[in-house]
Amino acid sequence: MKQTKITLAFVDDHQIVIDGLMSLLKGHEKFRFAFAVTDPTLVIPNLGNQPVDILLTDVMMPELPGNILAKQVKAKFPAVKILALSMSGEGELVNEMINDAEISGYILKNTGKQELIHAIEKIAGGGIYFSKEVIEALQKSSLRKKEKEEAHLTGREIEIIGLIEKEYNNKQIAEALFISERTVETHRKNIFRKTNTNTVIGLVKYAYEHKLI
Repeated sequence: MKQTKITLAFVDDHQIVIDGLMSLLKGHEKFRFAFAVTDPTLVIPNLGNQPVDILLTDVMMPELPGNILAKQVKAKFPAVKILALSMSGEGELVNEMINDAEISGYILKNTGKQELIHAIEKIAGGGIYFSKEVIEALQKSSLRKKEKEEAHLTGREIEIIGLIEKEYNNKQIAEALFISERTVETHRKNIFRKTNTNTVIGLVKYAYEHKLI
């Protein structure tokens, strides 16, 4: 009995990426190609003309970001499974793709041929696939969120951290927020205590890591 092939479609605003993906997968007995476009706005019309099992989509596209495209695809063609490909495995971005678009997988563009094939086959079989780097990024993102919640920083404290990052001194912060320098100093002490940091550099590093600024 002849096995049904997995129909793939590709969208990436860089033709060289599409060429590379198709070159890696060309000739594989389980795959067939439906279409490949560099303009993400053409994906929906193309899906209406030909059935696709898995859409491999870039995430960072200027005309139509991958998360929005994926959401549109799932709304109109819920049977299409989506595999996101990106240069970045940044946790918040992955979470957005998962929560908003119900993607089936997320891998980095430096992924090798065998992992790419494995991901496609697993997704086609009804599973999900996230590369090791992406899983690690998700874990770090979750840890940052937990630490941020445990720190219990107030809105005012986060506002002051932003001014500290801009190299404002206590007097400048007080003037900008219409509070006394003594109040600023109290806030600074609380901020350093809550974030478990001792220096401005350490505090700014913490703020960047936890997406506070």
